[in-house]
Amino acid sequence: MSTPAAEGLRDRKKRQTRTALGHAAVRLVAEHGLDHVTVEDISAAADVSPRTFFNYFASKEDAVLGPDPEAGPRVRARVLAQPADLSAGAAVREALLAEIAAELADDREFWLRRMRVVQQHPVLLARLFSGGEALERELVAGIAERVGLPADDTYPQLLGAAAGAAFRVAVARWSSTDAPLHDLLAETLDLIAAGLAHPPRGHRG
Repeated sequence: MSTPAAEGLRDRKKRQTRTALGHAAVRLVAEHGLDHVTVEDISAAADVSPRTFFNYFASKEDAVLGPDPEAGPRVRARVLAQPADLSAGAAVREALLAEIAAELADDREFWLRRMRVVQQHPVLLARLFSGGEALERELVAGIAERVGLPADDTYPQLLGAAAGAAFRVAVARWSSTDAPLHDLLAETLDLIAAGLAHPPRGHRG
């Protein structure tokens, strides 16, 4: 049986390989365009075999977008870890902003480069949005657990969907503006919390 230390080393190596593939995919697509990059190109740039590539990603598009299988459970845990005196909406806000801050802290320049690549390839932007379903399910589950309702109740479903929409709007704006993603996400979540019957006074978009 493997020791915890060995398991930790394997996990680190897996994360490193996944990161190397993602960085290689983004760099190559930025330089050559999506249609001119293959799985074999990405694998070679990351110094792994195509077989190893498919242990981590189903396609070159997935490698560029880099969906994190741990993101959903992590966001769910963040929602549940927020102080008990916060409303569910406020807990979701803080959880998502903390997740974004942690991701950007790791490699902000890479995130920006990835988003520039996504902006240049509409098929990637569409896949980015559709790929958020698993994370949204975990978010709904965290909300439901926090407020003591079934996951299929209207409230957690609606709050989770609204937060997911806020995130998609923030990412879409971030891909075409210089504003920080953290600020754009905070703005979209605050607008939802305030209600959307009217735009904020003085709001110019």
